[in-house]
Order: sequence, then structure tokens, then C-alpha cells
Amino acid sequence: MVVITLQRNKCIGCNYCVELAPLQFQMSKKDGKTVLLHAKEKKGFFTVKSYDEVVFDDCDKAAKACPVKIISVKSI
Repeated sequence: MVVITLQRNKCIGCNYCVELAPLQFQMSKKDGKTVLLHAKEKKGFFTVKSYDEVVFDDCDKAAKACPVKIISVKSI
């Protein structure tokens, strides 16, 4: 299982995550920040659990490319 977490309020809208993992992230037209698709929000953290291990590589690249380090990806 892959767990992806995003601290959306700290997003600066650089778009790297969308370019590297377009199936998991997209930019909001309202505020220009990234949205973690199908995520559940809890105390400012948006989280998705996926049983598809294929998403790990793209999301890991997105997490490493994020200049403000607000994306966390774990394989459990």
C-alpha cells in the first residue's frame, strides 16, 4: 500500500507535482495550489491510500522535486 500526504496550505503552486504525477495531483483553478486527487483532509493534511504500487515512483519523484517539501510518500 502507498500512502501519499500533502500539506496543501503550504503549497506555492510550482506545478512540479502535477508534471511528475498527473494521475495523483492537479492544480486548483481557484487558488493555484495543488490538489491531491481523492484525498481525505484531516487537520490540514490531505491523505490518499492506494493499493496500486505503481503510483509510488511518480509520487516519490514529485515529493523529491517539491521545493517546499510538503509531499510525503510511504510504501507500507
